[in-house]
Amino acid sequence: MAGRIIGLDFGSKTVGVAVSDPLRVTAQGVEIIRRTSENKLRKTYARIEELAREYDAEKIIVGLPKHMNNDEGVRAEKSRAFAEDLRRRTGLPVELYDERLTTVAADRAMNEMRIRGADRKKVVDEIAAALILQGYLDGLAMNKNS
Repeated sequence: MAGRIIGLDFGSKTVGVAVSDPLRVTAQGVEIIRRTSENKLRKTYARIEELAREYDAEKIIVGLPKHMNNDEGVRAEKSRAFAEDLRRRTGLPVELYDERLTTVAADRAMNEMRIRGADRKKVVDEIAAALILQGYLDGLAMNKNS
């Protein structure tokens, strides 16, 4: 049996975290790691390492924010650097996943769950991480069935 996969939505002050079930069919939001400064990542890396051990993760997926025209900006560069640092620190394979439209999907999901106002900011990154990971898992399932 393959281990779980962790999905991350890397932001300037937060990292949304999701984890797959052991069968790699569904993604569930786990938590949001918050930091006071964009460049203070030591505790963030340490927490992700803890979660990888706790969930017996075999891989990490990091959302890659691209523009709709497929160009990459500063956030994408930072996500790539974050993913590379994670790869070195954890020793796990780390893949990037195009996260375009996950924010739109997260907004839609929060509307359906009737999450309003300040509550949205508390959960949006976790929902986005779950959507990034679910998209990746769905792609795995499609490739398996092809």
